[in-house]
Amino acid sequence: MTVDVVTFGCRLNAFESEVIRRNADAAGSDAVVVNTCAVTGEAVRQARQAIRKLRRERPGTQIVVTGCAAQTDPQGFAAMPEVDRVLGNEEKLDAAAWNPARSGERVRVGDIMSATAVTPHTADGIEGRVRAFLQVQNGCDHRCTFCIIPFGRGNSRSVSPDDAVAQARRLVESGHAEIVLTGVDITSYGSNLPGASTLGALVKRLLREVPELKRLRLSSIDSVEADGDLLDALANEPRLMPHLHLSLQAGDDLVLKRMKRRHSRGDAIAFCERVRRLRPDVAFGADIIAGFPTETEDMFARSLDLVDECGLTQLHVFPFSPRPGTPAARMPQVARETVKERAARLRERGETALRRHLDAEIGMRRRVLAETPSLARTEQFLPVRLQAQAAPGAILDVAIAGHDGRQLAAA
Repeated sequence: MTVDVVTFGCRLNAFESEVIRRNADAAGSDAVVVNTCAVTGEAVRQARQAIRKLRRERPGTQIVVTGCAAQTDPQGFAAMPEVDRVLGNEEKLDAAAWNPARSGERVRVGDIMSATAVTPHTADGIEGRVRAFLQVQNGCDHRCTFCIIPFGRGNSRSVSPDDAVAQARRLVESGHAEIVLTGVDITSYGSNLPGASTLGALVKRLLREVPELKRLRLSSIDSVEADGDLLDALANEPRLMPHLHLSLQAGDDLVLKRMKRRHSRGDAIAFCERVRRLRPDVAFGADIIAGFPTETEDMFARSLDLVDECGLTQLHVFPFSPRPGTPAARMPQVARETVKERAARLRERGETALRRHLDAEIGMRRRVLAETPSLARTEQFLPVRLQAQAAPGAILDVAIAGHDGRQLAAA
């Protein structure tokens, strides 16, 4: 019997869902688990909706709720009649928590701010995929005014380099062709470790000490924290993929200041220009918030323009959502209809940029990693439909013949 885990949110949550599934299976648990996200009010609403649907569809099954929304509002989820147990973000990774004998503990959520270390966990990829996630960091020391995640994840803490290398070796030995380094704020990697550990130093060590690893990829990074070793690796390590997803959030300096971000508009543009000089084939994605409190039309226009000025091709657009307890929730709010309209315009700009990027790929030759017999990914993380069946995990050299607006098509 396999435990069902419904996952919301980030890649780190996806990784942790695999750890939960493995531990719950080993313990003989028969629960269904909802691993929640708290980044927006909409994410929380969707989690609650899923919980109610699960109860209607599976009467009598134990429903366990965990994740960031459960960590930040345990009593709110415990008050739902559909919920049997609530586990915090640290507790959900404790194998003993899934022992059926402990199912009577209705709420088990500790003080996440007291967590000072990351317990290394391994997971054999995401349900058989050739790509695996490797958690190297958790938590965040920054306090952006819109963000509740530090209160769901705690302060920044890192996996030791030795443990990261050992986990990478295990994943490669298990057949994974690509590893994605993940965490909450991975560019802060090493800040709580002795010595001069940095994300760039870790990347170089992983590539040096795990030579069988075909591809190494980064999840979302904060460009202002990118260290010299990381930039050097991007320039000189072909196994480090030329795809960076940036936590930019806005394109206007006053909005960035009110967000308590640590970079300016000029910093973001300069970073993208510098990386593109080092690695001309790089592709950039980014998170951008539409409708942050006090944002005027002119301020929003600078976020729109940032898409082209940074050469962004894959956007994650977030309509601003006030999170209770955050400073931004107390700022003068932009009307909800305006927020939605700006988010729609930002998505449209992103779709235009993506189509332009896909157009430029036609006629190029790309090395792609087959995820399924008919679908692969370029080094820049673009999906490619294959004409001939391929073995998952194979790296192929293909010519790009066209696209459908979302996926490339191999010749």
